[in-house]
Amino acid sequence: MSGLDPTFLALPYRALGDAALERARSLGASHADFRFERVRSQQLSVRDGVLQGAGDTEDLGFAVRVVHRGAWGFAAGVVPTVAEAVAVAERAIAVAEVAARMTTREVELAPEPVHDDVTWVSSYRRDPWEVAVADKAAVLIDWTERLRRGAAVDHARAWLLQVQENKYYADTAGTRTTQQRVRLEPGFEAMGSSADTVDSMSSIAPPVGRGWEYVVGSAQDGAWDWDAELDEVPELLAEKLKAPSVQAGPTDLVIHPSNLWLTIHESIGHATELDRALGYEANYAGTSFATPGLLGTLRYGSPVMHVTGDRTIEHGLATIGYDDEGVATQRWDIVRDGVLVGYQLDRPMAAMLPELNDGRSNGCAYADSPGHLQIQRMANVSLEPDHGPDPASTTDLIARVEDGLYVVGDKSWSIDMQRFNFQFTGQRFFRIRDGELRGQVRDVAYQATTTDFWGSLEAVGGPDTWVLGGAFNCGKAQPGQVAAVSHGCPTSLFRGVNVLNTRSEGGL
Repeated sequence: MSGLDPTFLALPYRALGDAALERARSLGASHADFRFERVRSQQLSVRDGVLQGAGDTEDLGFAVRVVHRGAWGFAAGVVPTVAEAVAVAERAIAVAEVAARMTTREVELAPEPVHDDVTWVSSYRRDPWEVAVADKAAVLIDWTERLRRGAAVDHARAWLLQVQENKYYADTAGTRTTQQRVRLEPGFEAMGSSADTVDSMSSIAPPVGRGWEYVVGSAQDGAWDWDAELDEVPELLAEKLKAPSVQAGPTDLVIHPSNLWLTIHESIGHATELDRALGYEANYAGTSFATPGLLGTLRYGSPVMHVTGDRTIEHGLATIGYDDEGVATQRWDIVRDGVLVGYQLDRPMAAMLPELNDGRSNGCAYADSPGHLQIQRMANVSLEPDHGPDPASTTDLIARVEDGLYVVGDKSWSIDMQRFNFQFTGQRFFRIRDGELRGQVRDVAYQATTTDFWGSLEAVGGPDTWVLGGAFNCGKAQPGQVAAVSHGCPTSLFRGVNVLNTRSEGGL
């Protein structure tokens, strides 16, 4: 594990924070917090052996948030001087003065212990920023050239996105945190066509909170098996292009984590954000059917369904030591034995429902930029595997199906404004007959309501089938913010899920 980046430590964030908080306090703020952030991003893209683009971006600045006269105030700046920090604090107070005249319910923050001068760095072995761009490009170029050796592959592309996020937080209660996390998203896609269709096949490697060792390291370092997948994907694409179209109707599904993570994200992750459930947030696909009046009684799924929120799991994309309100991060239950028992909380939301989590936030505040206000964001929301004495393997789950489909890889999705009615497609669909895989089919989507789908969950695989998937681009709020989040899950068996034929549904 690397330490905090010395180029960030050299920045004057402590002096700026002290000045901003003191000014906010002197102007009467009942609470004030200060965030100084640097977010560095790098993107590379390759198509058919040619580098298409490479670029770096950096977002550097600071923000002051206050509670004054019972209302929120917020302002941000980019000039790293004490004078500007004081001016930003004054602007935040001025915003609160205006907001107070329109505020009908005074802001209340759930209590949190003071965490004075603590540091946290995410878990990675090799800093990707220390690897030359030319070396990264060479890897991606090689991937596309290897893919194009497949007879069915007409074009191939590969990409890499890496982020280093440094953040200093301080507040008037005395908490000060300095943190750093690194995340990486490599991937590739092979494209081909047949007489009646054009299709593609992508890597199912998840984005991760790891370093460059994920791309070129050993399995012991946590590296993905890129060689095996590069050999496999062209053959899978060739089979898919010739595969028969699926027969629509109720179908048993064995779903691999590379597909199921996205269903968890949309139907559980967003649905159990308390600001959505209370109706305070409706941007990016609405509120939630899982309202607080159903807490402890809503049958979300079958009794084998155990879902956790977790901002502490190693290599998770939403993993951090302390959130953007100075709360120490935690792990907790959201669904236990199939019943809704918890939500994701920041400090304002926790104060509204104090019977949850002993009246404390579970550490879900985050802002994606120093220019944005922190809001409640998603934790790593995961479906737990079977920890019993004889847990099922993926092969065991497939063997339990007489006639069904094995689903691998994510693709498109759709879900309604209450996180209840949904439809998901995937990358690869294998026919199951008499407990064995019998080749691919195509044009597949599965459709259900959230509670019907999770109620059809018959079995989850063991820890050996569990994979931490996720995405860099979870959207929320207005103005829009983007956050990275992981979702772990085992291979799982669902009975009688409605399968659609997307070709016939599209009138083709």
